Amino acid sequence: MAWKENMKWNKRFDYINCSRSEVQGSRTYDIQGNALPSVTSILSGTKDQEFLKKWKQRVGHEEADRIKNYSSKRGTAMHKFIEKYLLGEPFEDLTKIGQEAKKMAQTIVEIGLLPLQEIWGNEVTLWYPDLYAGSTDLVGIYNGKETLIDFKQANRPKQRDWIEDYFLQVGAYAMAHDHLYDTRIEQAIIMICTPDCYYHDFTIKGLEFRQKKYDFMERLNKYHESRKESVLQSTGA
Repeated sequence: MAWKENMKWNKRFDYINCSRSEVQGSRTYDIQGNALPSVTSILSGTKDQEFLKKWKQRVGHEEADRIKNYSSKRGTAMHKFIEKYLLGEPFEDLTKIGQEAKKMAQTIVEIGLLPLQEIWGNEVTLWYPDLYAGSTDLVGIYNGKETLIDFKQANRPKQRDWIEDYFLQVGAYAMAHDHLYDTRIEQAIIMICTPDCYYHDFTIKGLEFRQKKYDFMERLNKYHESRKESVLQSTGA
């Protein structure tokens, strides 16, 4: 993938990398000595699981696990290809998954990142003090606007009303970035590619973006309430 002349690095902020751990499927970030729940763990822990249960029943639990694990590995590889491209570092993965991921990453770079003008950081750890943490894929200037970008892979094209949690996720990241770095992230873009290299994206901004931030905070409250209930049940209180 050749470097696009319109893109340039502007290390405007001193982003800090933080360690993270995962216990029983729940991820936390070590932020200044505090273990904060990840945005993805908060959302997965408060999501309606009915659709997922029906899908597993339809395809079978073994096949569902196979699809989930394969997609997860392919998504991780796709992110790695894009990350290394943005850093100007060579990277190769000759496995079947790796080659699929490489083509998907190339599609996102060649189509999705075309209007990207400045890169402030990629794989950026963000947190809102005492509340939550997470890592966003890219922050910078996109079409002249302060923008947060998240890359996703999907087995089939998505529709806007299917990706509510993606919008809540970037809303949480935007709130954290604005709080930590005194920015005004104007929009977020979800860039999605399928294995057959069909690229599509969804932009969220304005009042809708603001609403998703409120919606995430409601899910955060729900997450903490469910955790308290679990503790009470485990102690027999």
